[in-house]
Amino acid sequence: MPLPTLGLSLQFGALTDAAPHRAALPRHTVARCIRHALGADAEITVRIVDTEEGQALNRDYRGKDYATNVLTFDYETEPMVMADLVLCAPVVAREAAEQGKTLGEHYAHLLVHGTLHAQGWDHETSAVDAEAMEAREVEILAGLGLPNPYA
Repeated sequence: MPLPTLGLSLQFGALTDAAPHRAALPRHTVARCIRHALGADAEITVRIVDTEEGQALNRDYRGKDYATNVLTFDYETEPMVMADLVLCAPVVAREAAEQGKTLGEHYAHLLVHGTLHAQGWDHETSAVDAEAMEAREVEILAGLGLPNPYA
């Protein structure tokens, strides 16, 4: 079965040290991670931001005054998925180091995670939903040749 088509916009905000993030996120890798997590064709913007922009978006849209690793803004799921994924580079880098993962592996996990959110998956609604979403993430990442991020 062919993978869904993807219209991708990849943006880098005002990062003080963008080089490692750009290196970990070549366009073809970002597209591959997202396409493997999609169940339908999509138009997705991925924006890599600094702590200030990440915190402002999380505060303004979720009422949480801190920068988080990934925010998903889902606009449409049918007939096409339309969403923005915002990843906070300093948070992703810190988490990757804390978890002993490469920056690329952690970005791949968060791209898959955010793409699932864009399609209606939610891990905050119940333990059953969280387990189902986690299992789907592990399955997709395995298909990409990446390790279980929860192990």
